[in-house]
Amino acid sequence: MDDQEILQRISDLVGEEHTLEEAHRGEGIDPDKVDRLQKIEVALDQCWDLLRRRRARRSAGLDPEEVSVRDADTVERYQQ
Repeated sequence: MDDQEILQRISDLVGEEHTLEEAHRGEGIDPDKVDRLQKIEVALDQCWDLLRRRRARRSAGLDPEEVSVRDADTVERYQQ
C-alpha cells in the first residue's frame, strides 16, 4: 500500500465515521454502530501510524515499503 492508498483509506474511514455519527444525531446509537465506530477509530490510528512511519523512513533515506501495519494493541497504547 503506497501513501496515496493510505490517504484514500483514511478519507474513506473518516467519511464512514461522519456518516455513522450524523445518522444518530439527537438519538441513541445502536451497539452495532458503536462497535463499528470503535473499529474505525482503531483503523484510522493504524493508517496514520503507517503513514508517519513510511514518511519517516523515506526522510531517512530508507525504503518505506519495509514497514507494515502495526496491530491494534500497539497503536492504541500510544500516548497522544
